[in-house]
Amino acid sequence: MGSFSIWHWLIVLVIVMLVFGTKKLRNIGQDLGGAVKGFKDGMKTPEESKEQIAQANTATDKTVDVQAKDVNK
Repeated sequence: MGSFSIWHWLIVLVIVMLVFGTKKLRNIGQDLGGAVKGFKDGMKTPEESKEQIAQANTATDKTVDVQAKDVNK
């Protein structure tokens, strides 16, 4: 039982594609990519996140800054 050759891996790939189908495999790949992207975004330092938020706010420029007042005083 030595190492697997390229032919072994191709046969396994064909069997997996027959069992799951290409559409389901594509969806799994997209979900995995989204999870990796979310993980990378979560691992960024707060400074990098603040810079990205500031850039997103200036790009949309629809943020409204308000101050709440207590009217029961």
